[in-house]
Amino acid sequence: MLTLTSPGVEAGAAPAHVADSFEALLVQIRERRGEFAAQRFISHDIIDAFKRHGIYRALVPQRLGGAQRSPHEFCELVERIAQADGSAGWVASFGMGITYLAGLPMSTLKTLYADGPDLVFAGGIFPPQPARTVEGGLEVSGRWSFASGCMGAQVIGVGIVPTTDQKAQLPRMAVLPRERVRIEPNWNVIGLVGTGSHDVVVDKAVVSEDWTFVRGGTATLTEPMFRYPSLSFAAQVLSVVSLGIARGAIEELRDMAGGRVSVTGAPRIGDRPQVQMELARCEAQLRSARAFFYEAMDDAWDSLLRGDPVSREQTNLLRLSATHATRTGAQVVRGVQMLTGMTSIYQSSPLATQACDSLAVTQHAFMGDITYQNAGAMLFGLDPLPGYL
Repeated sequence: MLTLTSPGVEAGAAPAHVADSFEALLVQIRERRGEFAAQRFISHDIIDAFKRHGIYRALVPQRLGGAQRSPHEFCELVERIAQADGSAGWVASFGMGITYLAGLPMSTLKTLYADGPDLVFAGGIFPPQPARTVEGGLEVSGRWSFASGCMGAQVIGVGIVPTTDQKAQLPRMAVLPRERVRIEPNWNVIGLVGTGSHDVVVDKAVVSEDWTFVRGGTATLTEPMFRYPSLSFAAQVLSVVSLGIARGAIEELRDMAGGRVSVTGAPRIGDRPQVQMELARCEAQLRSARAFFYEAMDDAWDSLLRGDPVSREQTNLLRLSATHATRTGAQVVRGVQMLTGMTSIYQSSPLATQACDSLAVTQHAFMGDITYQNAGAMLFGLDPLPGYL
């Protein structure tokens, strides 16, 4: 499990007050879920708290002042936050922004992290917009969707295609300071409402070449984290949110178990045999999916620590376990919600929010049915479709 740190606290065993403070933060997040949904973004003081607890520095290399944690440790931390609130967990997951930014030149990275490792990055890659070469770099203009966490970001990346490189297979990203980007608040959705995944708009901003990188290209940084399959990790940090939401839903049901007797005279929820059996099934499903998820991750990480590359077979299991975790999490949440009857149809019900949030995760492109097709093809020794690995 990730050892929590705050600024000025060395990595290692966290002082009791740091861990206690993190638990208090989770309580606060649970209590303020409605606030995040109403304003459609995670409040800035919560983002500041994420910084204090090392979420944005967790994967940053020590040479840039970061904690240099493992992917398992980082995902466990996101999972805990998502248990309190799915949107907060989703925004925290972009603490993995360094794995995007690692493609920048070292001189640019040193500039970005000159003031410390707690840098908040957000990005909108698609659709990549044409960028023509001008004096000073590339002229960037356009609109990009799904920029999760942009309301709390310090720097924002946008997808571009230099007009001199129209045949590029991977999108390039241009990195700009937040003040050079306009956020269009149009995130009107039914799930993960608090993520603030608004459109971002840039108008004729000139970006130096050394502030751009190829998304999915070779990283400048050489630590093991930057040899981990980047597309797989981008999926994992989102799918672990589904695991956290599902755990939160089970805990909501358990909290309701000793509640009032039904108006129909039926036994309390926790006394009903059907509910007891279904809860056990949900617990088994969630623990099984979670075990597969972290087992695949740890196996790949162990290979990197030995100095070996992550194999195609290992990468396949990373992708498959991520999609399976996402789908299983949503099934568990829905199963729990069904047990609570009309109680969980109200907007004030945490289970109503958790059901919508978990379904929203399943809609992400990384978690589509095509994952199963690609995974199955590889299990037969065939090649997957381009872009899967």
